[in-house]
Amino acid sequence: MTIEQINRLGDSFFPEHLGIKVVDVQETTIVGEMELKPYFLAPNRYLHAGCIVSLADTLAGYASMMNLPKGAISFTTIELKTNFLRTLQEGVMQASCVPEHLGRKTQVWKVTVSAKDTGKKMALFSCTQMMIYP
Repeated sequence: MTIEQINRLGDSFFPEHLGIKVVDVQETTIVGEMELKPYFLAPNRYLHAGCIVSLADTLAGYASMMNLPKGAISFTTIELKTNFLRTLQEGVMQASCVPEHLGRKTQVWKVTVSAKDTGKKMALFSCTQMMIYP
């Protein structure tokens, strides 16, 4: 899949509303970005944790779609975990998604979310996807 094809997957869905954009795609690696908006902040004026998880989970989902095993028609998330390391109040988050396990029944993806301008890690995310067959 091309970057353009992947970005179109989010059209009219949650990723488009958050402004998530894929900027690089390799065989099993995907990189995306999300520009922070003031309304992404929680009432405490820090970035809402759900925004970080949404960026990471979206990239893991796209990566799963790009790497469905032969015969699989879709996937669903069965587990996810995030370690939050720091926050942002403005700027762009960048995330890189790589596979930890690409099996026939499950896939495990690791996503590192960073501040684009400094490269400082914001979160470490992992998720397990269950492959769906007809």
